[in-house]
Amino acid sequence: MRVKKGVTANRRHKKILKAAKGMQHNRTRSFRLAKQAVTRALQYAYRDRRNKKRDLRSLWITRINAAARENGTTYSRLMTGLKAKNITLDRKILAELAVAEPQAFAQVVKATK
Repeated sequence: MRVKKGVTANRRHKKILKAAKGMQHNRTRSFRLAKQAVTRALQYAYRDRRNKKRDLRSLWITRINAAARENGTTYSRLMTGLKAKNITLDRKILAELAVAEPQAFAQVVKATK
């Protein structure tokens, strides 16, 4: 007996077109274009989940450096001082302190001198 793929193909197409929702032009209507767009979008998502960690670390360093310079030192001198004094604050926490609690960050800078 011959098996037709109508239901299976329809489900597959609906799944891809649902994932392409929110895209523009024929990507939302044409299965072929939607499939290409969704595949590429998933590749970007996979790659950028890793790049996000780099970007955030870079942002933290920029914020720490700006706050450190306001307190009369530089990022590298601050980090060297923290290591010398055995103060174990990571960059995420230091950046959060620099933005939300400038007085506390100033105390940390003072402790490293």
